[in-house]
Amino acid sequence: MTGTSTEPFDPTADPSHRTRRGGDDPLDLLGVDAGLDETEVLLRDTVRAFVDDRVLPDIATWFEHGTIPDGLGLELGKLGLLGMNLHGYGCAGTSAVAYGLACAELEAGDSGIRSFVSVQGSLSMFPIWMFGSEDQKRQWLPPMAAGEVIGCFGLTEPDSGSDPGSMRTRARRDGDDWIIDGTKMWITNGGIADVAVVWARADAPESSGGRGPIHGFIVPTDTPGFTANPVPPKLSLRASVTSELVLDGVRVPESNRLPGVESMRGPLSCLNEARYGILWGATGAARACYEAARSYAIDRVQFDRPIAGFQLTQRKLVEMAVAVNKSRLVALHIGRRKDAGEATTAQISFGKMDNVRSALAVAREARSVLGANGITLEYPVIRHANNLESVYTYEGTNEVHTLVLGEAITGISAFT
Repeated sequence: MTGTSTEPFDPTADPSHRTRRGGDDPLDLLGVDAGLDETEVLLRDTVRAFVDDRVLPDIATWFEHGTIPDGLGLELGKLGLLGMNLHGYGCAGTSAVAYGLACAELEAGDSGIRSFVSVQGSLSMFPIWMFGSEDQKRQWLPPMAAGEVIGCFGLTEPDSGSDPGSMRTRARRDGDDWIIDGTKMWITNGGIADVAVVWARADAPESSGGRGPIHGFIVPTDTPGFTANPVPPKLSLRASVTSELVLDGVRVPESNRLPGVESMRGPLSCLNEARYGILWGATGAARACYEAARSYAIDRVQFDRPIAGFQLTQRKLVEMAVAVNKSRLVALHIGRRKDAGEATTAQISFGKMDNVRSALAVAREARSVLGANGITLEYPVIRHANNLESVYTYEGTNEVHTLVLGEAITGISAFT
């Protein structure tokens, strides 16, 4: 204990009110929720209730066993959360802010659940919606929005993560078909997917350096030559299916090629959509850790008083509260800009980079408040901390987003 209180400690008082002065909400110090309209609040509360009822009671078991329940996609589809910010074709057509709020609530439950929704909507449905033919949209988007068809996104490879342009997966034309050969790695939903959106470089003459255009293909996972293998045991995102995709002479018709793009603009635009969901999702994980630490500090009594009454613990709680509130403001601001059609790639990188690293710092600080209890699955903190180590890396590493921002503020690319 590093100081004394100006008021006597009252062990019978309601501890939740002892932290409030002037009517401040300890979970929303800056009044961020006041910037939401009634529809957004209703959606947020609906998703929060789903997470409370369906995810939180069992998520520790799912995480421990490395599983995700069958039929969860149908439940999420029934709520309208799959491809929710896309318009038409059975999609809910919500605003970007509404989608972000849903991501925050899902990740407050677990990053793996939010990843499921992000991959389905932003990485699997979005490229079909954005670059697909009308027939492709009508065939695939309605059942994907309903959760009847699960998708995955095949871009990352064993030897090309941050440099997707160096992909080795190749597609060659064979009459009216395409033959695809290659391997994709770290693919969320891969082992449970019914369809994969796979990105491959087309063969090109030697005179052009052998670097043909990048194509996206809709590949049903029961196509001969397509295999999904589980990745080695992982200690992060355990309530999420992660796979290696092997394509060995996979034959698909020309009608399965996305006709609207023939460059890296295709997959990179999908990643930008996913990063937007992540910058919101991270605020949910951070909030869950902060709430757990604050509640624990108020209830945990040492030396005849709650540890929340010690200055060092209050400093930790304040740092967490500031980080959570700042991240929520950043997310809401970028969301409003996205709804106005004004959000830039650099701004989304800003949000993904800073919100995720802030969430990871909050998780670590929360773990220290909980002491030894912080490493158990009885509390959500270590689970979120482990998950956020993956979120820190995927959909663009922290270093990649740093360089995106570096180019934005200097005009000079440092990637090469």
